[in-house]
Amino acid sequence: MRSSRLLSILLLLQTRRQLTARELADELEVSLRTIYRDVEQLAAAGVPVYADQGRAGGYRLVEGYRTRLTGLTEQEAAALFLVGMPGPAAALGLTAQTNAAELKLLAALTTDQRDRAGRLKNRFHLDMPAWYADAETSPHLSAVADAVLHDRRIKVRYRRWEAPREVDRTLEPHGLVLKNGSWYVIAATETGMRTYRVSNILALTPTDEPFTRTKDFDLPRFWQDHLQYFDQSRFTTQAVVKVSASLATRMYDVSFPQLVAAVAQTPPNADGTVTVTLGIESIGNAAAALCRFGVGLEVLEPPELRTELAALGRTLTSLYESPSSGPAHSTADGAP
Repeated sequence: MRSSRLLSILLLLQTRRQLTARELADELEVSLRTIYRDVEQLAAAGVPVYADQGRAGGYRLVEGYRTRLTGLTEQEAAALFLVGMPGPAAALGLTAQTNAAELKLLAALTTDQRDRAGRLKNRFHLDMPAWYADAETSPHLSAVADAVLHDRRIKVRYRRWEAPREVDRTLEPHGLVLKNGSWYVIAATETGMRTYRVSNILALTPTDEPFTRTKDFDLPRFWQDHLQYFDQSRFTTQAVVKVSASLATRMYDVSFPQLVAAVAQTPPNADGTVTVTLGIESIGNAAAALCRFGVGLEVLEPPELRTELAALGRTLTSLYESPSSGPAHSTADGAP
């Protein structure tokens, strides 16, 4: 542990040129006394480190000195792909390895290259979750990641949409995917390769059982094929809708990619309205998604969807036309 910290101090001074004892202590999450002792040990080992006194002072290395002790450990090399993504790295329990890998990479660069890398890091930031949504958390994510890295089977209890809702599965996890703040594990099962939402894992038991990865498994290609299949399978029917002229001119404000794309690709009617066809998952799902547009959007087909929206409107009218019963009033039983 101490040798790793000494190397970290050396690389920090090499990449940032000058740091105070307090800055080093905060960076490495140790006490000032530990930093003083570690710097003395570096100097005793022949590292040309010295302290500039005064308010603008701090520890520095002799100009031109560079260490070549920048080799990555196995864990740091495995965490390389997460450099620059502190959120996912923390979720996977790889923050320390990612920070160490980034520090060693920077130490291997020339001064000019390091300055440019620093500018890019400070001027570009990747934020995974979608607007109005927080990143999902799962107590089992780090265990799943460990199984993915070491090709070990895991036993899980999983909550799914279909009955029976809770099922037990033995998975051979081949990869993890982060999409819009949600983690998915792609795993081989007795019935083939499947995708599981990590936040839906209710319980997980690690095992020492190794598995042989599926030959030629390509995670990006599998995920792309999965998305295409998902889009094709989830739209079980279609709806024809007429978008008002007012709403059609405000598509840039609408958070409904399918509707936005359809309106953009369809010529308007003579009155400025736009009639488009949308794929829908189910009548209930479509009613809940489309009712938010109010009179700005009218469903023309199918009649079942018009009936569902009319029933939803009557339910809301009945609810809000009656006097409120106060804070304790519950609408759960009246929901459609």
